[in-house]
Amino acid sequence: MIKHLIRAFLVPLSLAAVALANDSPEPTVAPGDPDLATARTRIAAKDWQGAAQVMQKAVARDPRNADYHNLLAYAVRNGANPDMDVVFKHYQEALRLDPKHRGAHEYIGEAYLMVGNLAKAREHLAALNRLCFFSCEEYRDLKKAIESYETKKK
Repeated sequence: MIKHLIRAFLVPLSLAAVALANDSPEPTVAPGDPDLATARTRIAAKDWQGAAQVMQKAVARDPRNADYHNLLAYAVRNGANPDMDVVFKHYQEALRLDPKHRGAHEYIGEAYLMVGNLAKAREHLAALNRLCFFSCEEYRDLKKAIESYETKKK
């Protein structure tokens, strides 16, 4: 009897989790996108300017690609003397194109911390909390960045 009750509860629960996982937005580009691969290679080498150049060309070619805007903003943000207007412009465009883009929510939250806007960073943490059924890496990373920011401010 108890075994049947447990099974009756767990099966629908696991199906709901699968349904939610499948409800996640699909990447806007194919996994083998050469521009993203090149930019990620340059980012791994901390070649921020090179990554930004690749992504600027990609955005010019396909301005409706949220991943391109997100990675362009990320590269600019991490470079020397980042133009934060450009950073916010591209993160905001990524989120306009794909409001569920978890990476863009995480990274724009981190960018807001760079300019001292803790309230806006928390807004994006709340958005990630809604997007991630259970905690996700983007949520955990932004939460950690906010906690670190708050500790330094004390």
